[in-house]
Amino acid sequence: MIDCFIPFISEEQVEQTLLSLRNCNQINKIYLLAKEPYKETLADCEILPVGSLDSSVTIRTIVVHSQAPYTLVYRKHTPLDLGLFALERMLAIAGDTNAGMLYADHYQIEGDRYKPCPLIDYQQGSLRNDFDFGSLLLFNTFTLKQVMADMKRTYLSAGFYDLRLRLSECSKLVHVNEYLYSEVELDNRSSGEKLFDYVDPRNRNVQIEMEAACTDYLKRVGAYLPPVFEPITFDKGDFKIEASVIIPVRNRIRTIGDAIQSVLMQQTDFSFNVIVVDNHSTDGTTEAIARFASDKRVLHLIPERKDLGIGGCWNVGVHHPECGKFVVQLDSDDVYSGPDTLRKIINAFYEQNCAMVVGTYRMTDFTMNEIPPGIIDHKEWTPENGRNNALRINGLGAPRAFYTPILRSINLPNTSYGEDYALGLRISRIWQIGRIYDVLYLCRRWEDNSDAALDVVKMNAHNTYKDRIRTWELQARIALNTHSSN
Repeated sequence: MIDCFIPFISEEQVEQTLLSLRNCNQINKIYLLAKEPYKETLADCEILPVGSLDSSVTIRTIVVHSQAPYTLVYRKHTPLDLGLFALERMLAIAGDTNAGMLYADHYQIEGDRYKPCPLIDYQQGSLRNDFDFGSLLLFNTFTLKQVMADMKRTYLSAGFYDLRLRLSECSKLVHVNEYLYSEVELDNRSSGEKLFDYVDPRNRNVQIEMEAACTDYLKRVGAYLPPVFEPITFDKGDFKIEASVIIPVRNRIRTIGDAIQSVLMQQTDFSFNVIVVDNHSTDGTTEAIARFASDKRVLHLIPERKDLGIGGCWNVGVHHPECGKFVVQLDSDDVYSGPDTLRKIINAFYEQNCAMVVGTYRMTDFTMNEIPPGIIDHKEWTPENGRNNALRINGLGAPRAFYTPILRSINLPNTSYGEDYALGLRISRIWQIGRIYDVLYLCRRWEDNSDAALDVVKMNAHNTYKDRIRTWELQARIALNTHSSN
């Protein structure tokens, strides 16, 4: 029933994996995917020369050689240990659901410990190219060959991404909520350390390929938006202040003073203030903010409500009567890089006629020393394709700023994760997103960051929510295009 494809470096490396596979009587043939030439032969295995496991050429090699009803691909070089009757279970579910691709929860082996690694369900908006399917995938071979016939582009890094997007159009990608295998995990970094992998400048060529594959997908499903935007006149409302910096904060006594001071040092030829929305801090943050009371530019707000997330705190600030024509983001952990940040941002609104501006930031430690990956410029936010590529990425960049009348008409979700991403997607559906490539912002990474060390359950909840945001936005864009064409 199954042809298997596993990466190969040496006989020792695949020994345990082969033993696990050979214990299943559903296996037809085992292929070893080797990057380096290997002259020896292995019993009941065929060695196939390939490049990257993510390349289109490797995907085509797998599809051409697979002849059994199902194709099993393992995507790691570490040993695979199949659970009891795991492949039989996967086959049964694949048959019952007519899945094009099936993936399962698993364990990560850390010494003698088996750490649960639950995954999340695939949905229409699961477009980010780092969606975690685990390393063991079962494909319906007939569907695989059908999809492969339509894959005309050749990618070095986006072959698998292109494949699974195409599979999702014509079949179901089924998540089995059962722990069906175990593997050794070599990347044991915390969630905060992994968070910025997708915007690491060293991965820029990979990101360009991923963008091309995603853009093609959006065109096929009717969700692509051309670079045509609704113009803005910037004449709505009667604002006393040109710009407001909004800082939502809860229990950041070590950093809130630095954040406020970095706003007050801004040098502009327009009026501005800083609205600090203090979400009932208990660690002395409230008193630290109060020390700035003598400066009339500082508004210290404590909401009456106690059910607000970061997005809710933003809404409180945005709808305050002292809010300016433009609002600019500053997290309570971070600071602006210099006294010209605010001026550059506000100028960008008028120069680029945009409803939102995204800047460039530098990653630093707590004491402002640069740390990898250094400067994050979010080059995927291009005028030509940024609104489409935004559906693939998992963040918007910083600092972010908005034209207040538009922001007041939309509002942010009352959450503490993904609220800015939801807003950016919604704005980009209609209006231009402006870009600044100068470093405007220092993003401090330290142990108290809200995303520094999340457990897998919390990470899954965050990723599910962002996928849901993308699903809603994808559906809205398809409906917009359908309406426009009628």
